[in-house]
Order: sequence, then structure tokens, then C-alpha cells
Amino acid sequence: MWFLAVLWASCLLMGTHAQSSTSFRRANAGNGRCQYTFTVDSPTEASCPSPGSSPEMEALKSRLGVLEALVARLIGGDVLSVSSQGSGSQSGLQDSYKQVMGENAQLQREKQRLDRQVQNLQQRMEELRQEAESLRSRPCMQQPPPRVPQTDNSFRPESGPAPSHLVSRPVNTRGDKSSLRDPAWHYENPGYQELTAVVTEVSAPNLEGPADISGCGDLVWVQEPEVHRKADGIAGKYGVWMQDPEATEPYASEMVWRIDAVGSEVRQLFGYENMDQLSQGFPTKVLLLPESMESTGATMYRGSFYYQRRLSRTLLRYDLLSESIAARRDLPHAGFHGQFPYSWGGYTDIDLAVDENGLWAIYSTDKAKGAIMISQLDPDNLEVKGTWETKIRKSSVANAFMICGKMYTVASYTSPNTTINYMYDTATSQGKTISVPFKNRFRYNSMVDFNPAQRKLYAWDNYYMVTYNVRLGKQE
Repeated sequence: MWFLAVLWASCLLMGTHAQSSTSFRRANAGNGRCQYTFTVDSPTEASCPSPGSSPEMEALKSRLGVLEALVARLIGGDVLSVSSQGSGSQSGLQDSYKQVMGENAQLQREKQRLDRQVQNLQQRMEELRQEAESLRSRPCMQQPPPRVPQTDNSFRPESGPAPSHLVSRPVNTRGDKSSLRDPAWHYENPGYQELTAVVTEVSAPNLEGPADISGCGDLVWVQEPEVHRKADGIAGKYGVWMQDPEATEPYASEMVWRIDAVGSEVRQLFGYENMDQLSQGFPTKVLLLPESMESTGATMYRGSFYYQRRLSRTLLRYDLLSESIAARRDLPHAGFHGQFPYSWGGYTDIDLAVDENGLWAIYSTDKAKGAIMISQLDPDNLEVKGTWETKIRKSSVANAFMICGKMYTVASYTSPNTTINYMYDTATSQGKTISVPFKNRFRYNSMVDFNPAQRKLYAWDNYYMVTYNVRLGKQE
């Protein structure tokens, strides 16, 4: 055993000198015992210097000391542990290799996960881009500008058919044979007319006479639009904006409210202290409606925001002070979500309006076969107080608003020079055709409402929030 230990230690020492020559000899000693002799050449010395005078000799002594220490350890029983160092080193290398390979596999899995996330984000971006393109390509349906009734002396009722905006034609906004088509309605007969036997001449309003500034009268003149702000982004293509004609605390009558109506979750209501603040684009109040809104038919009245809940005929009253829903009620039989919209589409089935007489709803039903219905509502609980049925189809006009209990319709939403072409008086339950010039400066007017306190029309025309001064008088 001792011999093997010495042999291993010698080999270990000689391994540090790959170029040295070694020899091993075995012979009997003088005392009769077997003696082993190892011979190792110096790697640097050509000859042996005098003892104790050379650094090489000192280095050799040091190496011999290491050899003696290793031999002592081997003799002491450490042969197994020393001999196992080679295999232990190999095992350590294998463990390190396995650890590195494991970390590499983990990094590969993390990379694959990140690649999937990037692909999902790219797919979502493409979907959003397609949705934006789809919104830009709206409206849902197009209609040519209506013909304005002639006013010269050559026009007579018997000389031709009634003006196009008075003739009701069935409009299928879904492109198929919808179940909304009433079987009692004769679709092949276009003779459903607002004025069945009489078409009257419309004289120009008398702008020289005194105007009814504070009281009620007929709408006789609309000024050129005044621009207050342009909305930012695709969400502002169409929307609704307003001022409360009878504002209550904590908000003043100068407060301006705006909501962008593009999207499936329309809930943010922005408030501005005044018109100047609106023009600068810095809201002072942002409210989050508890339920999403449908289209551009909302209005503001007596400290409450009134709107139609999405995908339903339910009307909601949102109290600005408590910031909560104060009342809700279904508008009986009213069409919703594209059943009876205005000609520009946009799910404008229910249009809420305010005038000197209170809160109104403009809509249609299956029973009315698409003709405009007008209902006056209780502003507290939204109960219907009275209802009137007109004889002009809702899909044949671009928008409608109320002034002094009279409903007025706008002929076109895209024509830059169109007309307010019809008036219905709820006091007399009578309607008539009129022709008051109206400008769509930006050619996509999606909202028109009257403010009885400001005596102006508020409109949203292709991203632009505009107002129109009006003149009330007497139609001659």
C-alpha cells in the first residue's frame, strides 16, 4: 500500500513537468529490505549547483516538501479521498454542464413566451387598425340630398309628385328581409306622404320685421356655424356636447359638457368651466357613467344628464351632484340599435331634446312604421306625459330638434347647403313643410340640439363642435 501511495504521489508531482524524464528502480538494500528509487530531472537546471545557493534548489525543496506531505496523507489513510479527486472534478464539471443546459432551456422557454406575446400584440394592433378603418368608412347608410320644394309661381300640386323628403320609402338598414318590417305595411306602394293631397308654397321668412328674441315663435333663420373646438382622434368623429339651460349646484350654466360617441363603451363625460376652457381642451371634470351610452341622442337638463342605455330602449337620468343613476325607464315600444335611426345611421333611434317646455324624446316604433314619434317626458322619473305621431319618416331626415314645443328636421347631414325642411307643432298636432337654409360646413353633421337659455343650436359636424345663432319669428 505504501508503495502505491508513493508511486501515485510521484506521478502527481511529475505531471507538472511534462518535458522532464523520470525513472523508477527497485533493488535490495544493505539490510535485506526491498528499496524503491525514483529519479526526476530538473526542468531548469543543467547541473547541480552548490547546496543552499540556488533559487532552483529552493524550489525543488519546496516541491519535495509537497511530495512528502502528500505521502504522509496517503499513509494516514487518505488514499481513497485523494484518488477520488479526479472523478470528483469530472462530476463537478458534469453538474455545471447540466446547470448551464437547464438555464439555457429556461431562457428558450422565456423567449418563446415573449414571442407569443409579441404576436398577440401585433394581431391586436391589426384588429384595431381594421376597426379604425371601418369607423372611418361609416355611415351605415347613405342617402342623396333631398330636393327642396320649389317656391316660384310655376309650381302647383298637380304638376308633379310631392317633394322627396315628404315621400316615405321603406328603408332596410340591415341589407336583408328583416323581421322588423311590419306585414301590414305596403312596401310596394310609395304613396305614404306627409301632405297627401296638398303641397303648399313656402315663402321666404321676413327678416326685416321684429324677431321674437325672448319668447317663442317659428324658426325663420339660422346663422353660419361658429367653430368652438375640434375633437381629437377617431373617437371624436361624432359625439354630443351641450350646456345645461337650467343648471344647478355645484355646476354653473357656463359649464360645457362633451362626450365622444364612437366606440362600444361610451362612458366618459368631460366637463369644462366655460367655452374658452373647451377651446383650449382642458377639462376640469371627468365623470364615468355607470352604464354605457348609445349614440348621440343625450342631453343635459336641471343638473342631470339624460341618455339612452346601450343596446336597449331604456332611458337613464344621471344626477351630476350625486354622480349616480337617479331614474330609469323604458320608452314604450321605441326602436333601438339601428331599427329606426336618422339617415346617417349611428344607432340614432332615440334622440332626447330640451326646449322651453321641458324634456322630449324623438323616436319611432313598429306601429308607427318608422314615422317620427314625439313624447314629452317627466324630467324627474322619465314617465311619458304625452305623445304625438307625425307623418314624416325618421330615416328620411338627418336630425331633429325641439324649439318651443315644435319639432324641426334637417334634410341632409352631408350637403354643405341643406335646409330645415319640416316642422311639427305639438300644440296644434299639425305639421308642415318649411325651407330654412342650414349649413353643414364639415359635411357630416351627427348631432343638432337647441339650447333655450343660450338661444342657439349646438351641433357636432365631423369632429367639429359648432353653434348656430337662430332667429324666431313668424312664417308668412
